[in-house]
Amino acid sequence: MLKRFTILVAVACLAAAIHVSAQQQFIWSIDAGSVFENREGDDYYSPDQTITFTRLSPEVGISLMGGQHLIKGGVSWYQPLGNGWKGYKLSPTVYYRFQSPSWRLSLGMFPRTQLIEQMPTVLLSDSLRYTEPNIRGALIQYVHQRGFWELALDWRSLQTDEQREAFSVYFNGQWNPGWAWLMGGRLQVNHLAKTSNPTPDQNVNDDIAVNPYVGLDLARFTPRLDSLTVKAGFMLQLERDRGTGVWHKPCGLMVDATVEWRFLGIDEHLYVGKNLFPLYPKYHSLLNQGDPNYQAKVYSRTNVYAYIFRNQFMNLYASLDFHYTPDAFAFWQKIALRVYIDNQLWSDRRNKVSRSEYLSKYY
Repeated sequence: MLKRFTILVAVACLAAAIHVSAQQQFIWSIDAGSVFENREGDDYYSPDQTITFTRLSPEVGISLMGGQHLIKGGVSWYQPLGNGWKGYKLSPTVYYRFQSPSWRLSLGMFPRTQLIEQMPTVLLSDSLRYTEPNIRGALIQYVHQRGFWELALDWRSLQTDEQREAFSVYFNGQWNPGWAWLMGGRLQVNHLAKTSNPTPDQNVNDDIAVNPYVGLDLARFTPRLDSLTVKAGFMLQLERDRGTGVWHKPCGLMVDATVEWRFLGIDEHLYVGKNLFPLYPKYHSLLNQGDPNYQAKVYSRTNVYAYIFRNQFMNLYASLDFHYTPDAFAFWQKIALRVYIDNQLWSDRRNKVSRSEYLSKYY
């Protein structure tokens, strides 16, 4: 009897192993790109500079249970151009990801491209997006036919003798109640602590951003346009240096609009209100991750862009970005390339894709 039972257990284990092995798959992906950005202007909030770099982010891993569970690892290599090997940055990428029709979860160090929507520049500047390609922590997302929400924890800096502890919590959600209406909001909490052996002038700092909005998605009413959205909302910033104990509470109106027709597009971002980053002169991007232009009481950023070439593997575009504040004017010119390929896209490479399946912009 014991012998028969042992044989049955062995057979069952072998069958289970074969079943699991059949659902395993080796997976890979390569995300690469390059940016040339020339920034010219009055040099008031942001310095005049030329940013040129390439990035290579390969990943390998395994897929389990038909792609529901992923374990991947790799590296993101950021390399400025024209300086040899100097100035490069390697960011490790190691994470677990669960994905179902409604729920998604990532744990570890994973690409920002997993966000459903790119973070606005009031919360994450272009410069930081270039040099910090990964979220370091956790991401949970829920997707529905009427909307989505996502919550991310980004552990930006580990406390050491030289490095201050810093982390961010980011929430983004949007709901379509019907017709063309959009309702949503963003919340970000930035926390900047001390080093392991702080000097007397170091203090713990808090930065909280709240941005509820309403909007309209009118693209389906304008067949000739690929995109036509307008969002308007309230922007509140709560900042505190615990050394003084004073809470700063600047607020204002935030308006975003996007129009796209075939290969051309215009983005307009307008803020009117008080200085959102009163502690920026002291802590800079250690505390405030957003574009420093939001220190102005009026800030308008207009991006005029064109897709030079795009499909499911490549997105090459150029943009002219106009930054206006009462104190300064800046004109940025950018050409950006993103190339993405993975095992699934490679196997389906001969299939035609619709516009909705074009590779998204990242930079």
